[in-house]
Amino acid sequence: MFRKAQRRLREVFEHGAHGREREAVEELNSLLEAHPVHPRISGHESGNWHIHVTSRGSAVSAEYLAGAVWGLSVWLCEYGSARFGVCADDRCGNVYLDTSSNNCRRFCSERCATRSHVAAHRARKKAAVTELAAHSKAQLKPTVPQQPTLTPVG
Repeated sequence: MFRKAQRRLREVFEHGAHGREREAVEELNSLLEAHPVHPRISGHESGNWHIHVTSRGSAVSAEYLAGAVWGLSVWLCEYGSARFGVCADDRCGNVYLDTSSNNCRRFCSERCATRSHVAAHRARKKAAVTELAAHSKAQLKPTVPQQPTLTPVG
C-alpha cells in the first residue's frame, strides 16, 4: 500500500514540476478519496493537544498517507503546484517543496546540490585535461626527417 501511494505522490510532484497543474490536482483528488482525512484532536493523556488526520485505531501507514495527501493538497491550494519539485541531480530522484522566495530551488537538499556541483566541476576538469593532453600530443608528434633521394647520374 505504501509503495503504491509513494509512486502516486511522486507523480503529483512530477506533474507540478513540469507545469501540469491540472494533472497534479486530479491525482491529489484521487489520493484524497483513497486516503480520506478524518481529523480529531488528541492529547495522548498528557494534554499536549494536536490533530490526527485519521480515525482512532487507524494504521500508522494510513495516518502518514492521509497527512501527506492532506498537506500536499493544502500546499497546492496555497502556493500552486509550480512549487513541487524533483531533484535536478539525475542520481538522486528525491522530491521537495520549494520554499525559496523566488521559486528557484533545483535540488532536494544543500548536500545534494553540493554533490552535483562537485561532480560537474570534476567532469569539466577531466574533460579539459583530456582535451589538453590530446592537443599537446598532436603538437608533440615527432616528425621523421626524410632522407634525400639520390639519383644515379649517367
